[in-house]
Amino acid sequence: MNDTFCQTGMKTALAAALVIGCSLGCATRAHAQEIPHPETSTLITPDAGNSAFLVGHATGTQGYVCLPVSPGSSTASWTVNNARPEATLFTTFLDVQFQIITHFLSPDAHPNKFAPSPLPFGSATWQSSMDSSKVWAQTVHSVPAGSEAACPNAGAIPCLLLQAIGSEDGPGHGATLTPTTFIQRLNTKGGSAPVDGCFEGSDVGKQTLVPYTADYYFFRDNTDRSQR
Repeated sequence: MNDTFCQTGMKTALAAALVIGCSLGCATRAHAQEIPHPETSTLITPDAGNSAFLVGHATGTQGYVCLPVSPGSSTASWTVNNARPEATLFTTFLDVQFQIITHFLSPDAHPNKFAPSPLPFGSATWQSSMDSSKVWAQTVHSVPAGSEAACPNAGAIPCLLLQAIGSEDGPGHGATLTPTTFIQRLNTKGGSAPVDGCFEGSDVGKQTLVPYTADYYFFRDNTDRSQR
């Protein structure tokens, strides 16, 4: 077997192991390895006493469906307030990108006290690629893209502060994401609903996937001693 190929494979495998170890370490030693994050306006800044412990750089799509603006209406619009996300979150180590989280829509299997009642059919979900732990979250505040330094790209989907509304350990009791209290979506680019294609009743039922990128910062309670 080619020696160069073997060396490259070993380097990649070692890097992957280091990334997994580092990410898990950050998740379980938040105070020792807090993740720096951009300054944001008060509206989308997590409550005091919470610190970022993990960040993922997302590439994916926002899914929109053309629906009537109201029951029986002859006009229609894209489902801007209920876009369906699907994305993969990466971290970079030794110039190689590694998948750490997947982002999608799913039912909240373990709602907490902040979860809405009744629960929607699906909530924004983040699942660890390392131990399959999950966190569900809902938007509490947003700011328009282009309105501040951490959200600079006008015309993109908004930047968000989301609050955890449920979490679940992985099958092997992994808990990388279960301590999450808040999530910030920052540095958004793309993802906004189309400006045309959904106006009349004849457009109802059309679907579209719009590419986007963003940074997701995961926060946890500084007093959560169970993860130190």
